[in-house]
Amino acid sequence: MNKIWAIIKKDIITELRTKELFSSMLLFALLIIVVFNFAFGFSVEILNLAAPAMLWIAFTFAGVLGLSRSFALEKEGNAIIGMLLTPTDRSLIYAGKMISNTIFVFIVGILTVIMFILFFNYSFLTTLVPLLPIMLLGSIGFVSVGTLFSAMAINTKLREVLLPILLFPIIIPVIVSAVKLSGQVLDGNSVFAAGSSLKLLVSFDIIFVTACAVTFEYVIDES
Repeated sequence: MNKIWAIIKKDIITELRTKELFSSMLLFALLIIVVFNFAFGFSVEILNLAAPAMLWIAFTFAGVLGLSRSFALEKEGNAIIGMLLTPTDRSLIYAGKMISNTIFVFIVGILTVIMFILFFNYSFLTTLVPLLPIMLLGSIGFVSVGTLFSAMAINTKLREVLLPILLFPIIIPVIVSAVKLSGQVLDGNSVFAAGSSLKLLVSFDIIFVTACAVTFEYVIDES
């Protein structure tokens, strides 16, 4: 845990100094929500149908923007070499990077939900509180795969293009499940009304966090 915490602490301190990932993700999410607000704000029927998808479009595209820079910062300063030379298991490096990325993405997700509620006039507490666990589960599934593919694309010149191409086909179950669960919340229902989607989202998180931790060693050594 000390090794994992060291990586998390390093990423948090770096982000607090530069504010590069956080500011870019948040601004991008805000722009998407503003565009959707002008596009669908005058049609209540379309808004009710499209709202869950709009929320997760803003979240995923902003998250990809942050993940594309996750290992790029390590590469630019050759910090990745120091991490690989440390006498520790590669899965611990993955765990540290995944947790720190999840923290950043989840915080941006919370702020995205808040902006979404304000722009589209949803009830604040009754919407925000049920959406938080969905956002957390979605963040874990999204970041678990994204961290692995970010390491995979670290040496490519077009990593910003390659990452979404690799990532989006894999995380379709996360997006579909999260949209269905969010739709239940926005309609005033419980998340357990879509129990199969909740089970799929939890199962995806467990399976892919484990699988990506195991395969990370081979990916990062090749990179």
